[in-house]
Amino acid sequence: MSDKLSNLLLAAALAVPVLLAGPAAAPAFAQAPMAAPPQVAPEAAAYAVDPNHTQALFNVSHFGVSNYWGVFSGVSGTLDLDPKAPEKSAVSVSIPVKSVATTSEKLTGELTSAEWLDAGKYPEMTFRSTKLIPTGEGTGAMEGEFTLHGVTRPVTLKVKFTGAAVNPMTKKVNVGFEATGTLKRSEFGVDKFVPLVSDEVSIVITAAFEKKG
Repeated sequence: MSDKLSNLLLAAALAVPVLLAGPAAAPAFAQAPMAAPPQVAPEAAAYAVDPNHTQALFNVSHFGVSNYWGVFSGVSGTLDLDPKAPEKSAVSVSIPVKSVATTSEKLTGELTSAEWLDAGKYPEMTFRSTKLIPTGEGTGAMEGEFTLHGVTRPVTLKVKFTGAAVNPMTKKVNVGFEATGTLKRSEFGVDKFVPLVSDEVSIVITAAFEKKG
């Protein structure tokens, strides 16, 4: 028997079990993609910040040429939510200054120094709401007191409700909001390089809260 014929017979023999077994079963990991959890009506309750899914971003103009972004993480705080009477809702959050991050390792280090935010002396920045004014379906203007660099001043944030769902892992209701606003850093004693780096700072906070209990 020639080597060529032997190889053909061997290949046919190996193929028989596969043909008899039919199509191979899909591997265990090749399951149907998970569906996003369905949206639910937000519940009136006390909530705590989910620090793993909350970010505080800031933006300044660099030389009037480019918009430069940075981010803070490790946010903590609480939300007392009343969907039927949103004006009664209140929020209080704290952000660790040392959590600041940018695309420049050198700049990140400078921002936490005494010349800028001075994380050693002022380790936290905080916001505590004082009034919420509904402006539409799921939107509002939130007035509050913002403390940065040891200075407290009034700040108003535009707030938008972004969704509510039951976390499939913790089985607790999660709610999300996005807040935007501006402030002048010089009013908080952080005026280095103004106006080469803009005095006006834009803020975007994407916040997730999980129902307590």
